[in-house]
Amino acid sequence: MSIWRVKPVSAFEADMKKNDLKRILTKWGLTSLGIGAIIGGGIFTLTGIAAHDYAGPALALSFVIAGIGCLFASLCYAEFASVLPVEGSAYAYAYGTVGELFAWFIGWNLILEYMMGATTVAVAWSGYFVKLLHLFGIDFPIWLCNDLTTATEKYAELGQAAPSFAFNLPAFLITWIVTYILVKGIKEAAKTNNIIVIIKVAVVLFVIIAGAFYIDTANWQPFIPAEKTILIDGVEKVSFGFGGVLTAATIVFFAYIGFDAVSTQAGEAINPKKDVPFAIVASLVICTVLYILVSLVLTGMVPYDQLDKSAPVASAFSENGITWAVFIITLAATAGLTSVMLVMMLGQTRIFLGMAKDGLLPNFFKTLHPTFKTPHKSTILVGGIISIVAALTPINKVSEMCSMGTLLAFAMVCVAVMILRVKKPELERPYKTPAVYLVGTLGVGFNLFLMYFVRKETWIAFIVWGIIGISVYFLYSKKKSNLNQL
Repeated sequence: MSIWRVKPVSAFEADMKKNDLKRILTKWGLTSLGIGAIIGGGIFTLTGIAAHDYAGPALALSFVIAGIGCLFASLCYAEFASVLPVEGSAYAYAYGTVGELFAWFIGWNLILEYMMGATTVAVAWSGYFVKLLHLFGIDFPIWLCNDLTTATEKYAELGQAAPSFAFNLPAFLITWIVTYILVKGIKEAAKTNNIIVIIKVAVVLFVIIAGAFYIDTANWQPFIPAEKTILIDGVEKVSFGFGGVLTAATIVFFAYIGFDAVSTQAGEAINPKKDVPFAIVASLVICTVLYILVSLVLTGMVPYDQLDKSAPVASAFSENGITWAVFIITLAATAGLTSVMLVMMLGQTRIFLGMAKDGLLPNFFKTLHPTFKTPHKSTILVGGIISIVAALTPINKVSEMCSMGTLLAFAMVCVAVMILRVKKPELERPYKTPAVYLVGTLGVGFNLFLMYFVRKETWIAFIVWGIIGISVYFLYSKKKSNLNQL
C-alpha cells in the first residue's frame, strides 16, 4: 500500500497486449498530430507580443532557446515512449519509475495542460472565427461571442449599456464539433487533423516565402536592441538586451506546448516503440524551424516596435499593401486552432483512459464505444465541461495554469528518465536519450526556470489544485488502485 509503489513493466506489457484501441497511426500520422498540436494561435499572436515588448528582431534567438529547452524534454519523452508505448504520457512514465503518488500528481496536472488548454483555445478560436466572418461582412453580436465579463468591457468601450447575459456561441459550437469527430474514431480525427495541418503549414510557408520579398534588412538593426526595464501588470520585466531575449523565450515557449500529446497516442500507433519517439522529435524540430523563419520575416517586414501585438502576421502583410493575404492568414489561424483543440481533447481522454485502466479513476473513463473503439463517455464529458466553461468564463489568465501543468510534466519526465536508467539499466530501449544525465538535468533546470516567471496568483491557484488532487488520491485512488491486487 506504499504511495511510492511502482507499476511493473510486465503490467505495461500486459496492457499493450490487450489494447482495444484501433492501431492505425503511422509515424507521419503521429508527426502530423504533433504539428497539429503545436502550430496554432501562438505563431499568429505571441510573435507580436514577444518581438514588440521584449526581444525585437532577436525574437528568432528566443525561439531557438525555447526550442532547445523543449528539445531536452522531447528527447526524454522519446526514450520513455520507446520503453513504455502506452497511452498516459508523462503519467504512465512516472508510474513505471518514481511511484504511484508521483504519477497521480502528474496525471492530475496534465488535466491543466489538456483541458484548460483546450478551453483557452476554444475561446481564441471564437475570436479568429468572428474576425473571419467580419472580413466577409458578417458581424456577430458582442454578447453572442464573448463571456459576460468580456462583453461588458467591450460595450463599455463603445459607451453602451452592459448586457445582462452573454454566451460565447462559436466557442460552444466548435467544442461540440470537435467532440463529435473524436467520438467517431481516431481514423476520422487523424484525417481531419491531417487536412488542417496541410492547410496551416501551407499558409505558414506562404508567409515565409511571400514575406521574404518584403524584408528590409534595416529593420533588423540593431538585432538585439539596448536593454531596458518596463512595467507590465505591475511587475518589472527586462525588455530587450539578452535579458529580454530570455524573457521572450519564456513567452514563446507556450507556442510549443503540444508535442507531448504525441505520446498519448501510443495505444493507437501501428509501431509505437519506433514511431512515437520519431514523431515527438520530428514535430518539434519542424515547428521550431518554421517559428524561427516566421519571426525573421515579420521583424524584417515591419520595424519590431510597429508590430501589431494582437495580429502581427496579418498586420505585417496589410502594412506592406498585401491586404488580400489577411483573408488567408485569418483562415489559417482559425483552422490551426481547430487542430490544436482536437489534439488537446484527444490527449486528455487518453490520459483519463490510462489512469482508469490502472484503477486510479472510475471505470467510466475507460469505457470504449462498441463500434468506434473510442472512450466516448469521457470524450463527451470533457467536451461538455470545455464547452460550458469556454462559453461563460473569461479565460485570459487560465492559460498560465495550462502552462504550469505542462512545465511540471516536462520537468518530471526529465527526472524520471534518469531514475529509470539507474533502476532498470537492463530494459530494452529502442531509442536512447543521448547524454541522458546532461540532457535530463538541463531539461529540469530549463522548465523550473520558466516556472519561476509565472505570476504569484497562478502559483496559489496551482497549489490549491494540487491539494485537491492529493485529497482525491488518498480518498479514492489509493484504495482502488490495481496494484492493491498484485
